[in-house]
Amino acid sequence: MQCDTVWTNCRLLVKAGQPVIDKGMIAARGGHIVYAGPAADYTGDTIDLQGRLVTPGLIDPHTHLVFAGNRAHEFKLRLDGASYEDIARSGGGILSTVTSTRAATEDDLITAALPRLDALLASGVTTVEIKSGYGLTLEDELKMLRAAKALAHHRKVRVVTTLLGAHALPPEYTGRPDAYIDEVCERMIPAVAHENLASAVDVFCEGIGFSPAQTERVFMAAKAHGLTVKLHAEQLSNLHGAALAARYGALSADHLEHLDADGIAALRDANTVATVLPGAYYFMRETIKPPIEALRAAGVPMAIATDCNPGTSPLTSILLAMNMAATLYRMTVDECLTGVTIHAAQALGLSHEIGTLEAGKACDLAIWDCEQPADLVYFMGFSPLHARVFQGQTV
Repeated sequence: MQCDTVWTNCRLLVKAGQPVIDKGMIAARGGHIVYAGPAADYTGDTIDLQGRLVTPGLIDPHTHLVFAGNRAHEFKLRLDGASYEDIARSGGGILSTVTSTRAATEDDLITAALPRLDALLASGVTTVEIKSGYGLTLEDELKMLRAAKALAHHRKVRVVTTLLGAHALPPEYTGRPDAYIDEVCERMIPAVAHENLASAVDVFCEGIGFSPAQTERVFMAAKAHGLTVKLHAEQLSNLHGAALAARYGALSADHLEHLDADGIAALRDANTVATVLPGAYYFMRETIKPPIEALRAAGVPMAIATDCNPGTSPLTSILLAMNMAATLYRMTVDECLTGVTIHAAQALGLSHEIGTLEAGKACDLAIWDCEQPADLVYFMGFSPLHARVFQGQTV
């Protein structure tokens, strides 16, 4: 069969958790995979990969990549003993980044985000989710989402956008959190849906964020406008947000350090992905880990993400996120690779399009100068990436 491009002579991982195929081949036409498996009779522009490892392009399913400003001084404060809550309650934390982001133009945000995006791409990423949440006004949240979408015009990458208007209470709404939730539900969500600027809506459900009742209001508004939902849940305490998210068919519940047995059962029953963020756990020097063994025993799908953000996880390598998940959480190599491919795709509602190398899916590949998938979890601070292929085009 005639194809646009045929990659030959590779060690091929069609699907995380399956054996590597020696002398594998991938054939693509029109940006989609026609065939991936042992060498077969396909013709086209042929590229000999000389035995390199090929995996699906990696997916980062939770980032806050678009923002302005710098919070290195807060890192120093935490080293000196201040807690995340202390910094947030004194006007730092998320609100510090809000001030800088509101002052930035859309072009400013794009320019600032591109180096961070480039670092992610250098670790094999072909799809990245980007949340808003540092504007906290209608105009500034829309500005952030437009900047995030624009990144896909500057680089060959799939960008999935999420509205996180309910990230923190803006200073102009001090003491009036329900009024701000009104703003999110009645103005932000309808505007984002109308302009098709995001496919999902997220909430920071936490004592220093928003209550379960306020979260549920946001979920109801999102569903009414045809948007899927996800949730920052059980990061600093257990407000039973994961179970709430599962009741609303959330794509994912993220963080989950304080997740309990009822929350695990709810995620399992709803087939909601548990997205773990080891960069934030490491950077904040947390001591309570997500219940990985219990999630594993329950069969809950687990994704891994960088949570790239200026305050609690300035991490721009999905490979290092995998290494952290393995070393800090004792996730296996197969779980780590599944977490940045199959389950990451599920966490974005894109299982039909990406995450494995199967006929009909997008031809997004990561080509590596290494021999085995374990190398991708093993290395720290080094990327063995040889090349990325996005929708059939080599980058």
